[in-house]
Amino acid sequence: MARRFFYDCEFMEEPGFLDLISIGVIDESADSSFYAISLDANIDRANDWVKQNVLSKMPPVWDFGPHPGVQAFHRDELRDKLLEYLKPSKADPVELWGYYSAYDHVLLCWIFGRMIDLPEGMPMNTLDIKQEMVGLGLKRSALPPEPHAAHHALADAKWNRDAWIRIQTLKKRMEK
Repeated sequence: MARRFFYDCEFMEEPGFLDLISIGVIDESADSSFYAISLDANIDRANDWVKQNVLSKMPPVWDFGPHPGVQAFHRDELRDKLLEYLKPSKADPVELWGYYSAYDHVLLCWIFGRMIDLPEGMPMNTLDIKQEMVGLGLKRSALPPEPHAAHHALADAKWNRDAWIRIQTLKKRMEK
């Protein structure tokens, strides 16, 4: 059975442009987590919404360099740190969950290069909490309230985990 992780990416996007700002990941038991900021993000292209809702909550690592205790890396080091955290392998694969996770999955793949460059044990898909909700006929109100620190990748990853747990509880009730 695959080890289950929940993740979220903060990013900038416009037609023809998708750029990772940060990634947060938490394991199913909530015993461990991973958070990193991408030093390769081209924040000059951030729109007003991203500036107000994402960048305003982060240390200005792009202008002033890493801050003590802040995990900020260029892509190759970010990839290595993420692999060190997830430890995927053919014998011990991981399962990934996100919420509205299409772009998150693309960005996760790009950390490794192309999708076919994903290491063994890393899935070529992210399972989606929103799709699970639709399949079960659940409304947003069935899930936990939005986190206080919404649009911080790790806070959103933790919310994804909590939402998944809530859905599993509701699913068991529906099956009875």
